[in-house]
Amino acid sequence: MRIASFNINGIKARLAALTDWLDAAEPDVVLLQELKSVDENVPREPFEDRGYNVETHGQKGFNGVAILSKRPLEDVTRGLPGDTHDEQARWIEATVMGERRAVRLCGLYLPNGNPAPGPKYDYKLDWMKRLRARAADLLASEEPVLMGGDYNVIPQDEDAAKPDAWRDDALALPDSRAAFRRILNLGFTEAFRARHQGPGHYTFWDYQAGAWNRNDGIRIDHFLLSPQAADLMTDCHIEKEVRGREKPSDHVPVWVEIDA
Repeated sequence: MRIASFNINGIKARLAALTDWLDAAEPDVVLLQELKSVDENVPREPFEDRGYNVETHGQKGFNGVAILSKRPLEDVTRGLPGDTHDEQARWIEATVMGERRAVRLCGLYLPNGNPAPGPKYDYKLDWMKRLRARAADLLASEEPVLMGGDYNVIPQDEDAAKPDAWRDDALALPDSRAAFRRILNLGFTEAFRARHQGPGHYTFWDYQAGAWNRNDGIRIDHFLLSPQAADLMTDCHIEKEVRGREKPSDHVPVWVEIDA
């Protein structure tokens, strides 16, 4: 099963780029972030015409996550547990039925947190505490679980072309990195780093200051796999070349392939 995570940065603004990518890449499942659209305004027909089931958790103008799947989706839930007052659309879960087994997929768009310190950073850290609690519950199921999306966390200095430029940014502050490690240390495998080591691997390049042309990127889009899912993983890679296409997102797809 080929699963991709892609922060599309506006599903309506980048619909042509997204459908062109789908036609070329043909993923079985896609976890999308930053739809920037309410559910009823998300264009579904272009995806359904390509054989995808579409489940969304949208929000007007901001955030928004979705799952596109050529395989059946079951038990779809929306919203990260732990705060009934949180109205931001940043989390969606579903069980996807593979050829041999079911896999629990979680698509997430973790808060940016800037400016830090401040209420937005407090919200980010609180969200990550809730994510850790949900991750622990998912692990307890002892089922294959994948949590994929835009984590808005640069885990280590080697995940940024210019780490010094991010020292005071919410994406790389010590508390952000520590919160990410606490989730990882529950027993998850960070899929990309299980397959690839060293610097120079990025998933985001800012639109400003020629960041793409200078390869001034950061790696903030990740897959965390439960032990049962990690045992099924056959590959993980970043589709960097998508960033150089016409009217691109500032993120590129990250792929995980599992034997399910």
